[in-house]
Amino acid sequence: MNAVLLIGRILFGGFFVMSGINHFTKLDAMTNYAKYKKMPVHPEKFGVLLSGLMILVGGLFILFGYYADLGAILIAAFLLFASIMFHNFWSIEDAATKQTEEMGFMKNMALLGASLMIFALVAKHSDLSFGWVISKGHLALFK
Repeated sequence: MNAVLLIGRILFGGFFVMSGINHFTKLDAMTNYAKYKKMPVHPEKFGVLLSGLMILVGGLFILFGYYADLGAILIAAFLLFASIMFHNFWSIEDAATKQTEEMGFMKNMALLGASLMIFALVAKHSDLSFGWVISKGHLALFK
């Protein structure tokens, strides 16, 4: 079972590490998209950098198993915001665009659910993390 958890951490954490890196390497394109979607954070570039940092750090925490619970919360916060702000299919008239945004929203909801499960599992079983966790009420090292 440990091998399955390791594979899951690599896949899930790796996805967000790559997504976070993309926020930095494709900064101009992502900033333009944020402006198009009327991101409430100004300047939009700051919002893209902040969200990229959140998911990069969150993905690394999950990938390496240190502060995996904090990483899961960082990713959950990003996904909740991004889903409502960028995949607001309920406000779109065009059927094709609406369907695309709904798929993005549903994908994010599934990833949000997974990140909440990671948080809950690490909070309940600190041995699923390799070390530092936040979910015991304070920053503590559990082995």
